[in-house]
Amino acid sequence: MPYNKELDARAFSVVSQWKNTQERKMFGGVCYLHHGNMLGGVYKDCLIVRIGEAAQAQAYQKPHVRPFDITGKPMKGWVMVEPEGYRGRQLAQWLEQAHAFVKTLPKKKKGM
Repeated sequence: MPYNKELDARAFSVVSQWKNTQERKMFGGVCYLHHGNMLGGVYKDCLIVRIGEAAQAQAYQKPHVRPFDITGKPMKGWVMVEPEGYRGRQLAQWLEQAHAFVKTLPKKKKGM
C-alpha cells in the first residue's frame, strides 16, 4: 500500500513553516527532518511522530495511537497515529509535539 499523499500534503503544510525542515522519501513513505533529525512522517495511512520516550507511554493512552513498528521491533520514542487520531487540529498538535522534542536534540552535521 502506498503512503497517503493527501496526509503528506496536510502534514507538509505544517512542517514547512519551520526553518531548517525538509522532506525525504523513506521506508515506503515520507519523513520530515528538522536540522537533520527525523521528527515525523507518513507511513501508509498513518502519521508517525517522534515525541521521545518520556512522552511515549502517555501517548499510548490516547485512542488510535500505537507503537511505530514496521520491522517487528518498535522504535523507541516514536508513535504511529491512525487516521481517526489526526483529524482536524490533531494533526498539527502531533507534529508540533514532535517538533518541540526534536528541537531538543543536537543538530546533525551536514552530509549526514
